[in-house]
Amino acid sequence: MHLTSTLSWLIDDAAGTASANRLLAELGSHLLADGLPLAGGALTLEVPHPLIARRTWLWRADRGEVIEALGFAPQLPFAVLDKAETGDAGRRWLQGLAPGPVHEDTIGTRPDGPSVGWIGTRPLTRGEADQLHRAARFCAAPLAAIAARATLTAALEAYLGRRSAARVLASPLRRNTGETIEAALVFADLRGFTALSESHPPAEVIAALDAWFDRIAGAIHAFGGEVLKFIGDGLLAIFPVTAGARGACEAALRAVSAARVGMAHLDIERRKMGLPSLSFGAALHLGEVHWGNIGAADRLDFTAIGSAVNLVSRLEGLCKPLERTVLISGALAAETDMPLVSLGTHELRGIIRPCAVFALPDG
Repeated sequence: MHLTSTLSWLIDDAAGTASANRLLAELGSHLLADGLPLAGGALTLEVPHPLIARRTWLWRADRGEVIEALGFAPQLPFAVLDKAETGDAGRRWLQGLAPGPVHEDTIGTRPDGPSVGWIGTRPLTRGEADQLHRAARFCAAPLAAIAARATLTAALEAYLGRRSAARVLASPLRRNTGETIEAALVFADLRGFTALSESHPPAEVIAALDAWFDRIAGAIHAFGGEVLKFIGDGLLAIFPVTAGARGACEAALRAVSAARVGMAHLDIERRKMGLPSLSFGAALHLGEVHWGNIGAADRLDFTAIGSAVNLVSRLEGLCKPLERTVLISGALAAETDMPLVSLGTHELRGIIRPCAVFALPDG
């Protein structure tokens, strides 16, 4: 049987493939080795992700390379809205590689499940099409294993962040596991959220929260930080120190500055709709934190704790009395050449030593 080596690989080894794109590339290589005249292939898979609805991988036989096309979640303005639209993109790409019809199979028993398509360097014979169909059937089990791993990773990254998710996956599910790291910390929250939530319908309150988190978390992620925790209308984020504290501190400052610009644009749009502006406060600090698991024996949380976290949260509480949007601790200010304004030394509730406090020149 022509597909003996391909089927053997699918049964014995394919489930250990690192990702769906590698599965497509290796499956294509095995099919070529079995004599099928393939020019390329496409694999479409739905994924659990806040932004991405499905992913399509495109494989070229002549180069052995794989590229990716994304179908975005329907709530996004640039979204691909249905599976047919994503499938058509893969089909069009395959038809651009070689003449002839595209051979397509659904993997598994669900009609809306993963799909795989192939294009030949010439029209495929009935026997070759049967061989591809058989390969798709045996592809179901390894692809399910790969998809399960991808689902777990995507879910952890959505709720914990990429770095924290990687740590959780690599560590035992027990308390007292973690490490002490140095990081630039950002603690930020909205002003007047209680009044907003009491005077507006829940849908408007949630929309305001989502818009705020889009700006602040989006800026943090864009500059290499990671949101560790959403706390009501606020968040705690870290910029781990890797190659020196200065890079992490300046990245945190740039992220908060970008968030201010984003919020200013959001407020313009909200005022046009007759909605109140959203003011916020943010504090930045540099220090050591314990980054790992805490919680009950059977209910864990992965977060950062320590005196540095306490300080940055207390410092953020000074934003309102000092009438500043962004406050920076002396520890972080010492690691940047960005211009800052000294606001003197202040006592922070629950913190033993007074803290030198700085602000951005424009507030």
